[in-house]
Amino acid sequence: MNQTVLIVDDNPDVPRFLQRLIEGELSVETRSAGSAYAALRILDEGIGCVLTDMKMPGMDGMEFLRTIRQRNTSLPLIIMTAYGAIETAVESMKEGAYDFITKPFDEERLLHTVRRALEQQRLLQRNEDLERRISQKEQETLFVGESPRIKELIETIKLVARTDITVLITGETGTGKELAARMIHSLSSRAGKPFVAVNCPAIPESILESELFGYLKGAFTGANTDREGLFQAAEGGTLFLDEIGGISSSLQAKLLRVLEERQLKPLGNTTTRSLDVRVIAATNKDLERSVAKGLFRADLYYRLNVVPVRTPPLRDISEDIPLIAFYFLSLFCRGLKPEQKRFRDDTIRLLATHQWKGNVRELQNAIKRAVVFSKGEFLTPADFEISAPPVPDREEESETYGSDYKKERKKVMASFNAAYITRLLRRVEGNVTLAAVIAGLERQSLQHLMRRYGILSTTFKK
Repeated sequence: MNQTVLIVDDNPDVPRFLQRLIEGELSVETRSAGSAYAALRILDEGIGCVLTDMKMPGMDGMEFLRTIRQRNTSLPLIIMTAYGAIETAVESMKEGAYDFITKPFDEERLLHTVRRALEQQRLLQRNEDLERRISQKEQETLFVGESPRIKELIETIKLVARTDITVLITGETGTGKELAARMIHSLSSRAGKPFVAVNCPAIPESILESELFGYLKGAFTGANTDREGLFQAAEGGTLFLDEIGGISSSLQAKLLRVLEERQLKPLGNTTTRSLDVRVIAATNKDLERSVAKGLFRADLYYRLNVVPVRTPPLRDISEDIPLIAFYFLSLFCRGLKPEQKRFRDDTIRLLATHQWKGNVRELQNAIKRAVVFSKGEFLTPADFEISAPPVPDREEESETYGSDYKKERKKVMASFNAAYITRLLRRVEGNVTLAAVIAGLERQSLQHLMRRYGILSTTFKK
């Protein structure tokens, strides 16, 4: 990301002074131009921030500002003006200038203003980069993420989609099981046909059978007309049975018959009809355990579980949280139509280290709520009703040691890793190479851990 500062002034002494000051204090590159026309040619080479004088021969600072705004709406431009020209500086702010500073310069204020402008541009560029990556992902898949688990999931879905076999999707609540089913359908030869989703627990057991298979008039009390079932509605396409682990044993038997015979008999009918529907089922339950307890038919389980697909919980793909968060932020800003909002770096770190018990769905709802209720341009930790995990006290430790060892060890290691890397990068002011040497790690290994915990080296650079 470009952090070069362009200084524009027809008095050559001003750029020389500012270049020494900014390069020495902010450790960023600078360029200079003696006129607005020369500056416009340099802008094409990539600039992070512009400092320009107001009064210049030819094109003055105001016209220069308007020209830049026509070419680049986000580039921050700081006006330099004499103390007595405050009204002109205020007018420039209305035209879209980032800020103004007066001559003679207050060096601390100048450096602070330039630093803030560069930081804003860095955040804007990073958001734009993430939006481009998300756009590319949307063209390829419904899932957002670049972790090994997500890549493996996407590859499995692509392979399964080429076939017409039954699929069982397992995963915790909120991990995107229906999303996986929709992706399988959209990539399959049935993509142009219906995708019918059924949330099995949401339909009373007494009604679910008739909803799935349909019925004839007079089949039962209240059946006043013939009704097509959801299997028939999905003809030629895909029927998605969500949370199938909760259906009754009698319905399990009828569903097994349909899957084996590929034929359907509506309630009240004595004849069957052939069926061309792909079935994808999903559950957040351990069906193998349910089979062992006699709560789920073993033959139906094996019929459904021809190809297992598992959607990972968010804690296993924590390195994807920044990308997922930016995706939802972009989505909600487009859909809810507030002003475009951005994440602060400390907000991303908080989201990446929080334990999302509701997985992606909980993260999605938290971001949507923050977009609706936040007042500023940047989303801060205060906009989220979550906090960094506390350090356990002795009472909490006694409870921890009484729970599952592997889970608790994973939590403690995650907390240690995030805290250790944060302290280390703060100590070396964001120098990843030096941090890797001190930690005794390969640079790539340290970068992988930083991505996993949402830690950005630029946060610690001075």
